[in-house]
Amino acid sequence: MDAVKNTYEWAPLRVVPRVDRGECVNVGVLLYCRHEVHLTIRLALDPARLAALAPDLDVEEVATAVHAWERTVAGEGPAGVLSVGERFRWLTAPRSTVVQPGAVHTGLTADPDAEADRLLARLV
Repeated sequence: MDAVKNTYEWAPLRVVPRVDRGECVNVGVLLYCRHEVHLTIRLALDPARLAALAPDLDVEEVATAVHAWERTVAGEGPAGVLSVGERFRWLTAPRSTVVQPGAVHTGLTADPDAEADRLLARLV
């Protein structure tokens, strides 16, 4: 018997060194499954890729900003009062910063964590 699949939403997490140019490097994936009340993030920050795109970029500063997303996903800080769904919506809202989400997409999965791993491997 097949496992029950639930809908999920996901968005790539990207670094846009120069917002005016629009060039980006995917550095992670956010995944939200409402039915399982599950929000997860997977990160793979590659300093060499970032340096190739923007040699003058402060990679340590970017890494700090990227890891702040992990803390928000975990419900730390001011985001701790938000529900899992509210955190996902807040994180995926458009913004003009160096670290920003891509477009939100949907899918079906029986295992949100495995799906997040698959998306990370495919996109980053």
